[in-house]
Amino acid sequence: MAVVITRLCQDCVDGACVDMCPCEAIVEHRPDGRASELPNQLFVDPELCITCNACIPECPWEAIYDEGDVPKAFASDIALNRRAFEKSAEYHVPASKLLRGASSEEVEQNHAKWLPSVT
Repeated sequence: MAVVITRLCQDCVDGACVDMCPCEAIVEHRPDGRASELPNQLFVDPELCITCNACIPECPWEAIYDEGDVPKAFASDIALNRRAFEKSAEYHVPASKLLRGASSEEVEQNHAKWLPSVT
């Protein structure tokens, strides 16, 4: 079992979790100059993840969960993370360190975007 980065990361890609990962298991999926069918977010390589959960509290977007704790609303994100790693490994690059932080208001707006009934 690994941790899963949910859609709460889409287009946010903060990167605070990257520095905490001792295995460099958090990656971006960027096909060489081509559009990706995957969303613009970070993913956890299940082969590299040791489930230390160090990344979970570091995510300002509250987007990372232990696979067994992923909320039902984000259940499809487990399969999305797996699909990201069915693609060629050459597309996976260590996540860039885009440490920009997030305000509590931005986090609330992001939650409302994906879970309108939760605010």
